[in-house]
Amino acid sequence: MYNYPYVNPYPYHHYDSNVPLCDHGRHPMYWPHPPMYWTYPPAYTTNPNENEHENRLQRPNYSNIELKDYGGHPFVVNINKATKQNRSFRTALWTGDHLQVTLMSINVGEDIGLEVHPTVDQFLRIEEGQGIVQMGDTKDNLYFERRVYDDDAIMVPAGKWHNIINTGNKPLKLYSIYAPPEHPFGTVHETKADAMAAEGNDDY
Repeated sequence: MYNYPYVNPYPYHHYDSNVPLCDHGRHPMYWPHPPMYWTYPPAYTTNPNENEHENRLQRPNYSNIELKDYGGHPFVVNINKATKQNRSFRTALWTGDHLQVTLMSINVGEDIGLEVHPTVDQFLRIEEGQGIVQMGDTKDNLYFERRVYDDDAIMVPAGKWHNIINTGNKPLKLYSIYAPPEHPFGTVHETKADAMAAEGNDDY
């Protein structure tokens, strides 16, 4: 139907061929205008202050996190690394007026201890290890029981008795969020016994 002149389909590969290379001047239908292989400068200009701004936004080095209470100040932390780095039974990491973050490390064969927070909702997340979480309306009726592992999150409503038991072969690493705060600013309990003595709570 259409009679187009012969065009070498590979004009740049047949260097040893006697077939003449395609002349895009004679056969413009085979050559987009402008050619697709041209490159163009970017259609935007670089902000001269962009690099300075990006330098201020560089992610900090979290290889060695100083574990202390940073409450009351803006704060960013790799919570996974901080939780795994913590070796104390409980370390307060951030205590504000309405929320508190604590790190916990539960030794093999131990538990957090059966407890209840009448006016505090609690969020816990496992970062390493495995265990069993128990909850109920009374200490003698823990009707809710689940196995928990790395990356599992646990929500404890205010007024629910609860406990987490380490059933693994290494320390159970987790962090807890209380709303509102449950422990004093700067709380550090090296062991469960320290926590029991500080809280004066036989329910641990």
